[in-house]
Amino acid sequence: MHSRHFQLATLKLLSCGKSSRFVSTSSTVFRNREFYWNDKHDPNESKFEKVLIANRGEIACRVINSCKRLGIKTVAIHSDVDSNAVHVQLADEAVCVGPAQSSESYLNMPHILEAVQSTGADAVHPGYGFLSENMAFCKALNNKRVKFIGPNSAAIHAMGDKIESKRIAAQAQVNCIPGYDGVVKDTDECVKYANEIGYPVMIKASAGGGGKGMRIAWNDKETREAFRFSSQEAASSFGDDRLLIEKYIDNPRHIEFQILCDEHGNAIHLNERECSIQRRNQKVIEEAPSTFLDEGTRQAMGEQAVSLARAVGYSSAGTVEFLVDSKKNFYFLEMNTRLQVEHPITECITGVDIVHQMIRTAKGHPLLLKQSDVGVNGWAFECRVYAEDPYKHFGLPSVGRLTRYTEPTFIPNVRCDSGIKEGSEISIYYDPMISKLVTYGSTRQEALNTMQKALDHYVIRGVTHNIPLLRDIITEQRFVTGDINTKYLFEVYPDGFKGKQLTNAEQNNVIAIASSIYLKNELRSQMFKNQDRLKVLPVSYKDFKLQVKLGDRTVDVTVNPNEGEFNVTVGDDTIMRVKDSFSLSQSILETKINGEDTTIQLLSRDGVGLIKLRYMGTVFKLNVLPARFASINQHMLAKPEIDVSNVVQAPMPGLIKSVAVKVGQMVTEGMEICVLEAMKMQNSLVAGKDGKVKAVHFKAGDTVDDDEVIVELE
Repeated sequence: MHSRHFQLATLKLLSCGKSSRFVSTSSTVFRNREFYWNDKHDPNESKFEKVLIANRGEIACRVINSCKRLGIKTVAIHSDVDSNAVHVQLADEAVCVGPAQSSESYLNMPHILEAVQSTGADAVHPGYGFLSENMAFCKALNNKRVKFIGPNSAAIHAMGDKIESKRIAAQAQVNCIPGYDGVVKDTDECVKYANEIGYPVMIKASAGGGGKGMRIAWNDKETREAFRFSSQEAASSFGDDRLLIEKYIDNPRHIEFQILCDEHGNAIHLNERECSIQRRNQKVIEEAPSTFLDEGTRQAMGEQAVSLARAVGYSSAGTVEFLVDSKKNFYFLEMNTRLQVEHPITECITGVDIVHQMIRTAKGHPLLLKQSDVGVNGWAFECRVYAEDPYKHFGLPSVGRLTRYTEPTFIPNVRCDSGIKEGSEISIYYDPMISKLVTYGSTRQEALNTMQKALDHYVIRGVTHNIPLLRDIITEQRFVTGDINTKYLFEVYPDGFKGKQLTNAEQNNVIAIASSIYLKNELRSQMFKNQDRLKVLPVSYKDFKLQVKLGDRTVDVTVNPNEGEFNVTVGDDTIMRVKDSFSLSQSILETKINGEDTTIQLLSRDGVGLIKLRYMGTVFKLNVLPARFASINQHMLAKPEIDVSNVVQAPMPGLIKSVAVKVGQMVTEGMEICVLEAMKMQNSLVAGKDGKVKAVHFKAGDTVDDDEVIVELE
């Protein structure tokens, strides 16, 4: 291990009238008020001297920022591939704890404990994931007289273990989901209990969370597969392969309550978060409050959450999760004994710095907040921006380097929690989250409008990301009206996400702006500054005729530059006025089309008329050619489509965990060929047809890139 020291990052204070407001490097301040306007504490109370953050990425940056605001020194840990990460540079000190694999670095308890001792940290904040719910880690720190900023080890054991937590919840008279009250020992026992409970069932890891080690089964075959994959994922992610089984509540809402407790018996909740938009049991968009709860249901759920926390002597921040059916019956799902990913939206509507309150209670200070101090002030949304391809099962991981990256934090009421910057690498070793994009408003629609603007202005280049899906969801009618459940994605996009489906008017907008870009570039090409050369022969651009192809639509276009705008005629009679207010050197083009503000991102353009635009989140490819060239284009040979039924390809970059076939073996359609692990999630890849194995190009332990051929069939 080695230690490196970095200069303290500068804190920025913005003035608004008489108040000053803290701005971190990863979040912006909301207009007209302090962000943490309800964060009650005694400014003279004692504080920790130095906190080590046993995590990485955006959550490490988040904790560091609160520590800096409080004047507490910070220590970052990192793997060797994270040596130049943002959280490392933001902290006062940094210690390398191992190589890239999480098991050898961020889960390497001996190395982390050594880092705590060598830096003299008197407290450790675990963030979420990794060791945040590890009872042994908490005990080891206590033995070294170092404070774990979180609950005590007994509460972690009681609530972190889903089996034990259900028993305690039942004793505390918290509504529980029917299921087997114990550890499922093997596949046969899992099938037995599934039939006793009745399908469908949920099989999930007893330890951990985040959607890992969770499978839904609808029959005996799926139960056996679910047991296998869930136990493997649980062992890989949490070092604990124990599983439980319970009734799967079909079409529920996923609503959770944030709680805060101290060591003096005080406990409150900070209201709810709606987390129903999910894929693979992982949240995609969250909001606070929920559109579904009335005040009576909110109070009942909050009281049960607090009752459960009191039953285990809980202290620090935690989250009690519920499933809520269409009749507002609610059932305890699990309790996360840590800081939750989506905590920023609760901070938005309550004004409480949850990380600060965790630090305070860990130091032994009582909560100064009372339940009556906590209301619902406005509305907030969080979009989880991932390096994922949303066109593949709503999001399979993508890797690469961020060649261009600009967060939309210049927009009022936007907060962006991230741990990356331009040039950062998104690798196969860790979660593919890029950031948590948060917007706030006095009403739900106001917060949604801000989110729409923020997503349109978010520039991410170098990796595939899920902004197309996020942007489409927040304007989809069911979501806008609050008619959602955990099956929302599969109900709204039954054939998978296909990108924004443009109306004819929206297609005309894209065609008009692409045509204007083409002509603007042509006009610029005629201009030479500081040159003695003779001017080129003038070309008339009046009634400049183009042919534009967008998807299956090919249309004739006429463009006329006219006093600060382009008059674009699409087809025979549709006239579009595009304001010439944009620069081709910028990533984001701000213009007006027929007087309406329009934001489009220009991704690329080349010399043969191919223009790629991001419009309403989705990338559209347009071929723009002068009419005189368009007739020639029909003679160009089309690229032949490749038959992929004879191969098994990697749908994403990852690690081959196992290969089930060998050369010469006969396989049948749907038979498992190999298992690919990416970001700790295991995926079974199957044969697309019957055949004989011709070649196996990779073995267990090899890494593969997106679309690489793993196995060929004859």
